[in-house]
Amino acid sequence: MKLSIAHLSGDGVGPEVTKQAVKCLQVVGEIFGHKINFKEALVGEVAMAKTGEALPDSTLKLCKESDAILFGTVRNSKNNRDLDGIMKPESGLIKLRKELELFANIRPVKVFPSLIEKSPLKKSVIKGTDFVVYRELIGGIYHGDKSINKEKTVATDVCTYSESEISRIAHLAFKAAKVRRNKVSLVDKANGLETSRLWRRVVNKISESYPEVTLEELFIEEAVMEMILRPKQFDILLTSNMFGDILSDEGGVIGGSIGLLPSASVGDKYALFEPIHEVLLHQKGTNKANPIASILSAAMILDHFGLDEESRAIVIAVLKSMKKGIVTPDIEKESTYGTEEVGDYIASKITDSEENLTFSRENIWLGKSTII
Repeated sequence: MKLSIAHLSGDGVGPEVTKQAVKCLQVVGEIFGHKINFKEALVGEVAMAKTGEALPDSTLKLCKESDAILFGTVRNSKNNRDLDGIMKPESGLIKLRKELELFANIRPVKVFPSLIEKSPLKKSVIKGTDFVVYRELIGGIYHGDKSINKEKTVATDVCTYSESEISRIAHLAFKAAKVRRNKVSLVDKANGLETSRLWRRVVNKISESYPEVTLEELFIEEAVMEMILRPKQFDILLTSNMFGDILSDEGGVIGGSIGLLPSASVGDKYALFEPIHEVLLHQKGTNKANPIASILSAAMILDHFGLDEESRAIVIAVLKSMKKGIVTPDIEKESTYGTEEVGDYIASKITDSEENLTFSRENIWLGKSTII
C-alpha cells in the first residue's frame, strides 16, 4: 500500500514525539512492504512565527492532498495567559478540524497491564478498564458565536447543535459498540441545557436502529464521578464537544500518564491522529517526553486503513517496552530512558514474526478501539 501522510509536528514536544511515530511507521513500511511517504508542514506557534498564521494555506492544502495527518502539539509558549489574544497557536488546530470537517474525536482509554500499579487509582478499580470516548468535535460551545461587552464585564458563548451534527457521530458510536460490548453511554446536561435535550431525543431515536446496543444516559457530573469510581462499566462514551474534552482528559489519568493515550479525529473524507497531551513545554528539548501516545496514534493510522497486522505489530512493540521497563520518567521516576531511547526500542521490536500472531488478545491495548 502507498500512503501519503502530512506530518504537522507543531510546537513544544510535538516534533520530538512525532519523530518517534514517524520512525515506527517507516519500520512498518520496510517490514511489511508498504510505501509510506511523509511531508512536513507548519502549524501553531512555529507557523505564526514564519507566516503570521497559525494554519497557513499551504499546510491546509497539504492536509487535503494527503491520506492522513500525523499531528503533534500546539500551544503559545510565550504568553500562555494572554486570554484576550485574537490569534493563538491553538486556533490552527481548531481551524484545521473545521476545514476538514473532522467531526468525531475518538479517544480510547485502556490500562496497560504492566503499568496498572502506576495509576493513582486502586488496581481493583481500574483493572479491566476499556472504553472509548466519542466526542463531537466541530460543533457546540467552542465553535458558537462569542461576544464580550466594551467594558469586558459581560461575556457570552453560544452553544448550538443541529440534529444532523448529533446524528453523524451517534451512528459512529453505535457502530463501534456493536463490535465491542454493545453499550453506549450518552453524557449530557439534559436537566439544564436545551442542546442536551436535543442530544437525548436524537440519540434515543437512533438507538432504535441498533437494538442489540444498550443505551444509558448520564449527566456530566454523574459521568465524571463514575469514571473514577467504576471506570470498568463503560464501553462507548458519547458526548458533546466540551464535555468530551473534559472526560477524555480525565480518562487519561486512569492509566497512570496522559502521555500514553492516542486519538483520532475523523470526518467523512479526512482523518487526523495525535496524542491527547499538550505541548509539555517543561519537557521540550529534555528528551523526557513520552512518545508512546504519538506512536500509538501511528498505530491508529494503520488501523484506519485496514492494516490490522501492522497496527498490531506497533502495539505489541509498545507492550514489550512496558514489560521491559523501557519507559520515560513520567512512567518510572528513576528511568534513565528518554524519548529517543524509548522510540528506538519500540521501532526495533516491530516485527511480522509468529510471535505477533500468538500474543494474548487480552494484552492487546488498542484492539477494537475504533470504527473509523
